[in-house]
Amino acid sequence: MMQDSPDTTASTPIKHPIAICADDFGIEPGVDEAIVELCQQGRLSATSCLTMAPYFADHAVMLKPLAVDIGLHVNFTESLGSQGLFLPLPKLIANAYLRQLSRSQVRSQIELQLDAFEQYLGRAPDFVDGHLHVHQLPVIREALIQVLSERYPDNLPWLRNTQPGKLSNGLPWIQRFKAHVIGALGARALSRTALQIGSRINRDFFGAYDFSRAHPPYAAMLDAWLQQASYGSLIMAHPAKYVSEQDAFGRDRIEEYRVLGSEVFAALLEQHGLEILRLSGLRF
Repeated sequence: MMQDSPDTTASTPIKHPIAICADDFGIEPGVDEAIVELCQQGRLSATSCLTMAPYFADHAVMLKPLAVDIGLHVNFTESLGSQGLFLPLPKLIANAYLRQLSRSQVRSQIELQLDAFEQYLGRAPDFVDGHLHVHQLPVIREALIQVLSERYPDNLPWLRNTQPGKLSNGLPWIQRFKAHVIGALGARALSRTALQIGSRINRDFFGAYDFSRAHPPYAAMLDAWLQQASYGSLIMAHPAKYVSEQDAFGRDRIEEYRVLGSEVFAALLEQHGLEILRLSGLRF
């Protein structure tokens, strides 16, 4: 007599898919190497590219074999050796909210950065976000939505929503405050417009902290974010294997790389019932 197969579904916990995205690909070799290695290890599901940065053209080929989402990191704050509209973040924010940015210049710069993405990767981006979250600012977000709608009407990239998820009281107040400030600079407006045109967004956002202020160890902050993450959450990261002397916050980048590649991180994912997947493959 055949015995029934054991029912393992009841004992198998459901894991919630989240995305982890490393920003700034193309900015420095140590950053690019870290991102590629972490993608290969399954510790990242996305990376966003500074397509006008000095190393992007040569290093873009490293991304082509990776099974991750690859996006454009829209940049209006650091020239990185290229010409264009680049302003210090406080001035850019002020000019955006006062509607003093040139719409034509903003649109042209977005187009130029998308052109470079397509030239070196041979395809459209899976998503778009912003260096220092500038993609959500007035004028910039409007131009971005228009450009994406025109270039990719049948397959719109998903857009980064910076509205923070619930933040643990275990995180310092100043670090929680920064996350809410980022979201307040345009997350709701961008998300509303993105959904209107049929683009997708991540559920909520984690990973923001102030490099310039005292903060808990990265592993502790990561634990706090993962505790609150759920289906469709996005965690931002900035890993590097090594950095140049010009990177004032290089130690934080190197620590992020160490933790994300460690068994500590794997254990945290298991503990909180999470798995890393591509947002482009999720349904909301």
